Amino acid sequence: MEKLPPLLDREGWTELFGSAATSLDHLELRDVYSVDTESPAYLHWRKNQDKPRPPRESYWQGLVADTVGRGVIVRRLRVVSLPPTDYIRFEHAGTWQTVEAGEDVRWLPREDAAGLLVPSNDFWLTDRKRIMFNLFDGDGRPNGRFLTEDIDLAKATSGAFNALWELATPHKEFAI
Repeated sequence: MEKLPPLLDREGWTELFGSAATSLDHLELRDVYSVDTESPAYLHWRKNQDKPRPPRESYWQGLVADTVGRGVIVRRLRVVSLPPTDYIRFEHAGTWQTVEAGEDVRWLPREDAAGLLVPSNDFWLTDRKRIMFNLFDGDGRPNGRFLTEDIDLAKATSGAFNALWELATPHKEFAI
């Protein structure tokens, strides 16, 4: 596996999404990722936790919409602990925007994943053949990525993702 710098810039995200021909699957396993607690979106959520975050145009939504528009299936699965952390509640409140852009998002309570083999790191799986594993420190800050095209690992990772996906609840039905 090739170790890469921790963060992708816009060009890197555009390249990753652009490289997908049929599917792009993303697994998130952490209950906390670093977040700018002074960002307007986070501050709004803190004041209005019972309401969805307001709509906003973003690079990310455009990237998802363009990718889905090319016929690529974009799926995100969040395995979460319950009760949820503030970070997960914040993410849940804004997820409707990427769903509206075409991303299929599901949520799975961590306890429901018991008994399944689950990868140890978040990842992006492109066309079920290339994996970018995301590494984080204990506080949820990115600290590295690994990229591999090992087909056996890709098949196993895809199988694990699909097993979790089948148990997960679509975003619109998952209440926090």
